[in-house]
Amino acid sequence: MASKVAHAYYLDDEVLMDAVKACKKKHYHIEDVYTPFPVHGLDKVLGLPHTRLAICAFIYGLIGLTVATTMMNFIMIEDWPQNIGGKPSFSYIENLPSFIPIMFELTVFFAAHLMVITFYMRSKLWPFKKAENPNERTTDDLFCIELDASHVEESELDAFLKLTGAEEVNFKNQ
Repeated sequence: MASKVAHAYYLDDEVLMDAVKACKKKHYHIEDVYTPFPVHGLDKVLGLPHTRLAICAFIYGLIGLTVATTMMNFIMIEDWPQNIGGKPSFSYIENLPSFIPIMFELTVFFAAHLMVITFYMRSKLWPFKKAENPNERTTDDLFCIELDASHVEESELDAFLKLTGAEEVNFKNQ
């Protein structure tokens, strides 16, 4: 049996928030919400868990710091020590103050670049991937709630969504 979804379109983010709360109260299953800009508090109303991307960013920063420390120690101390400005490179600790900017930059570099890669992989945003929006207008000015309508009467759900302020309701088999 094919699943059926309902797309309810709204013109205002406040009306959308009230509609999501009403759908949650009636125990309708919300598949996804499409908005043209981030709506503050929508993730809490939908009951989405907190992201763990910050933990990944910290780990990626530590990897960058480790790479920077290892690289500078090998290049400047072990492999090719140089007498720069009358200051010989005998140990890593003696030269640590001059290495701090490099350590900072590589920490930020690794964290930023690996976070972008992680975000795209986690979001399944591959190069040349086609958009999954139910309607192109959701990127301009419309807000859309996608509901599972396979276990609900169409007329009942349509009437309920119109009561919540939906401008348009469409049903689609997937």
